[in-house]
Amino acid sequence: MSRALSVGPPKESPIGTTLERHLLDRQRSMPDATGDFTGLFQQITLAAKIIGSRVSKAGLSGILGRTGTTNVQGEQVQKLDEFANQTIVSTVEAGGHVCVMGSEEVEEPIAIPPQYPQGKYVLQFDPLDGSGNIDINASIGTIFSIHRRVTPEGQPGTLKDLLQPGSDIVAAGYIVYGSSNMLVYSTGSQVDGFTYDPGVGEFFLSHPNIRIPERGNIYSINEGNYHNWDERIQKWVDWIKTPTPEKKAYRLRYIGAMVADLHRTLLRGGIFVYPPDIKNKKGKLRLLYEASPMAFVVEAAGGVASDGKSRILTIQPKELHQRTPVFMGSPADVADALRFANA
Repeated sequence: MSRALSVGPPKESPIGTTLERHLLDRQRSMPDATGDFTGLFQQITLAAKIIGSRVSKAGLSGILGRTGTTNVQGEQVQKLDEFANQTIVSTVEAGGHVCVMGSEEVEEPIAIPPQYPQGKYVLQFDPLDGSGNIDINASIGTIFSIHRRVTPEGQPGTLKDLLQPGSDIVAAGYIVYGSSNMLVYSTGSQVDGFTYDPGVGEFFLSHPNIRIPERGNIYSINEGNYHNWDERIQKWVDWIKTPTPEKKAYRLRYIGAMVADLHRTLLRGGIFVYPPDIKNKKGKLRLLYEASPMAFVVEAAGGVASDGKSRILTIQPKELHQRTPVFMGSPADVADALRFANA
């Protein structure tokens, strides 16, 4: 005897929600969606899988160590840096979704070759954040942001497309390559995290709607630069790690890769700070490739991101490799730090 199939709301997949399913559900909820954003994100995800695979066996594949060259930042280029940059560019450029790209490792805008279509999005990225951790097997990551182009469609993108404030970001996120590989992204409404299952070859939703705690108990800063800071930052560090009747002493945790330190901050609360110092009077972290994308994610999760004076997302970039100070994390902790910094 046959039975009619019951019709009801879609059920959760028994294997969990993949990143691809998550993106497609988001696309279907937007009447004007063309699929370009989903297509671009799938290319970024593919690049992350390739980079993650190479990172996991870097010591066996002859890709550890330096190339012998320096990048636009004046930093020694690691072989894995170069591989990650080339992987993202080659994976994205032919898709027809972007008109120009910007990379921390490349001095000028990265043009889309003329044989490929010019898309409506702009991709900017730090291909491998935390390069100093590569040879010691500590966490590293990729940071990215997506803007809509501001120049006429159908034409090659220009520097103008890249020099957009974080407030105009369409989506931003990062991938952590660590004990497990995890992709975290936001389109501004909420932040979702996906953990990679290498046996299946997919990212699965593991951390839906991440919300940063109002206050944490960890501060993250390169305290080796203590004697190069303004005395107001020194006073804040002295205060935050000293117990008082009003608070317990905060614990220092510093991995040395912004993506890893802020990932912990996002999940557990606390604050990540990279202030200006004697050597880096304008700050050290890159606005377009590190600070702005991470500020977008942190704010979407309920946190605060400041350059010490104003919201990072409101800064109008003037240069492709512009630097900025960074104060990011739990709202109460950032407020404490800014109170000292602006005393």
